[in-house]
Amino acid sequence: MASMKDVAKLAGVSVSTVSRVINNTHPVDGQTRLVVEDVIRMVNYRPNLLAAGLRSKRGSLVGLAVPDIAHHSFQTFIHFTEQAVRKIRHGLIIGNTQSDPDEEAEFIDHLIRRNVDGIIFIRVSDQSRALDMLNATSVPYVLLDRGLASSTVPTVMMDNALAGRLAAGHLCALGHRRIACVTGPLNVGLCRERLGGFTQALKEAGHTLASDLVFEGDFTFEAGVDIVPALLTARPRPTAIWAQNDLMAIGIVAALVDHGLTVPADMSIVGVDDIVTSRMIRPQLTTVRQPFETMCTEAVALLMRERAMGRRLTEQIVIPAELVVRQSTAPPPGITASSQSSAEGELS
Repeated sequence: MASMKDVAKLAGVSVSTVSRVINNTHPVDGQTRLVVEDVIRMVNYRPNLLAAGLRSKRGSLVGLAVPDIAHHSFQTFIHFTEQAVRKIRHGLIIGNTQSDPDEEAEFIDHLIRRNVDGIIFIRVSDQSRALDMLNATSVPYVLLDRGLASSTVPTVMMDNALAGRLAAGHLCALGHRRIACVTGPLNVGLCRERLGGFTQALKEAGHTLASDLVFEGDFTFEAGVDIVPALLTARPRPTAIWAQNDLMAIGIVAALVDHGLTVPADMSIVGVDDIVTSRMIRPQLTTVRQPFETMCTEAVALLMRERAMGRRLTEQIVIPAELVVRQSTAPPPGITASSQSSAEGELS
């Protein structure tokens, strides 16, 4: 098996130069780098990552904690975080905290003891203890997705209030007045932020969100299915529903169809996330797109800035949401094209 000394000899450079090329610790002349990389490929050299980690007390590893590794949205966060981490030649340790504060604390403690280069985590809920644990250490970390809007810890998240405003604005512009909302778990701050933006936008349009039309779900398909009987027995029945994620919205669509209703002719549905399934179902789902890739890229970049500076940063990156109009929304029954245009004019 080839060694670093073998690579240096064949490339005509010092061992330290080979180390700099492999670890990106110092600048190396472009031509020299190409020569060294060619030799590395030629002799199939593989650095001893364990030894390097012991010497540096780091292992070029980033930890990522998510509440549910099987959930579509968190799978997407994992996918794009892994892509961003790979670009900086780091590995990723993924932990499924199972939406449990104790499981989360145990995994965060494991990452701290492994002396990872940094930790990105999506909090399980407001009951999370991870921040207190991490603030007692010097380990760089970034909150992703479920941030703290009033905090000064390093955070990357979507503008969740804007997501609610976009959904409400779209449905009001179509002429809907009695609109239901299915939230995620309300012990998760972003669900309250989304609900706040939604409620405020309705108020600005001259409408209110009836308390009997607000339902708490858990971001699963089954939660969307289970909420439909209550929606159908509400009087007067709502003509539109905003679910705070796509899986619940898709569950609502499926259950409405099972009850003999048509989407969007009988009821309009809007989701959040823009997971791939939202384009696969029929009707295709109108949704508020969550910028997964941008969020993950920014989180990794912020983590590396924090590590390079050697201190805790207070930067908060809030990325705008985007409305994606597809087939699951339309004017409510009895709304004419002219009255719809008038409603749009009032909201513009």
